[in-house]
Formats: sequence, C-alpha cells, structure tokens
Amino acid sequence: MEDDLSRGGKIYTRLSESLIRGQLRPDDRLKIRELADSMGTSVTPVRDAIQQLVQQGALVMRSPRDIRVRRIGRAEYMEIRDIRVELEGMAAAAATSKATSEDIERLRDLMGKNERALREERFVDAVQLNQAFHFEYCRIAGMPTLLEILSGLWLKMGPLIAQSYEAGGRDMVDHHYPLIEAFLQKDPRAARIAVQTDIISGGKVILDRLSGDGEST
Repeated sequence: MEDDLSRGGKIYTRLSESLIRGQLRPDDRLKIRELADSMGTSVTPVRDAIQQLVQQGALVMRSPRDIRVRRIGRAEYMEIRDIRVELEGMAAAAATSKATSEDIERLRDLMGKNERALREERFVDAVQLNQAFHFEYCRIAGMPTLLEILSGLWLKMGPLIAQSYEAGGRDMVDHHYPLIEAFLQKDPRAARIAVQTDIISGGKVILDRLSGDGEST
C-alpha cells in the first residue's frame, strides 16, 4: 500500500501540473476535503502537498479553510518575465543544435493543435498546448536544471497566463513560428530572439491586467 509520503508526492505533481498548465486561475479556491475525496485519499497528503506549494509561492493560505491560487503583483510578474526571457532564450538557442527532425515535427504538431484550439475557442486546451510548446524546446535543449527552474516559475505564471490568454489573441502564438524556422536553419540567435519576443509581446496583455506594484497575497 502507498504511504502518505508517496501519495503526497503524486498529489503535489497533480496540483503542480494544474497550476503550470493553467487549469487553475488566480484566486481559485482549493478545498482540502474535496481534493482528498476526488483523489481517493485522506486529507493528510493533500494538506502536505498544498503546504509545499504555499512555501513555493504558488498558493496562499489565508486560513486553513481559505486556500487560493496566489495572485502575483506587477513587480513580481516583471521579475519572473525577465528571468524567463533570459532562461528560455538560452534554452531555445541551445536547442537549435540539438533539435532533430522529429523534435521539430513535435513542435509543429503542437502549433497546429494550438491553432485549432484557438479557432474553435477552446482556450483551456490552447493554454495547455502553449505551455507544452514552451517546455518542449526546453526539453530539446537537454538542460534539466534549467527546466526545473522554469517549472518553478511556471507554477506562478501558469494561472496568470491562462487568465489572459484569450485576450492576448495572436500575440500568444505568432512568435512561435519564427522559433521553428530558427530550428530549421539551426540559428541560435534567431531562436533566442523569437522566444524573447514571444514572452515580451504575449506579456503585454498580462501587464494590462495587473494594477499597481509590489507583492500580492
């Protein structure tokens, strides 16, 4: 039988993926008992997983009965965005010399599915496909430590990107195409620029949503 530690790890992974993929939005409320029932477990491993995400700044516990997806402020968003610009740009540049034809085809497939989701206004699916695209070129780069760092940043960014994705329109996807072309040309500088432009351009709608400076709780 699984112990609480093993179950807690699985629950943490499941909740983390929900945050990273934008299945949870800022201020969404998480109820420990409901999560435990839906996952077929006791409240202890759920509480442990939530506490870990609170410590990582992805969730905020206002009280034991009021646990929510943390809403980040403008200053924190800008810091995370600037870090992503550097790290994801680095990953994209590194991936140009490693991307195989199969890797490029996976990126094209993700883009095709993303385009269809946007046309059909399946924005939840589109957000998840966008996240998968970003993580795919980081995976191609073969830099697991960098990917681990980015996963921590996306715990905070996933809900915010999902909240803003529909309003972002073409800015959320158009700069993915130059990245694929850079991989075909094996051009690290072009790949870096494509990713950095994508993050900054797509982030404009997020900045519009954020008001004021400083941390939120």
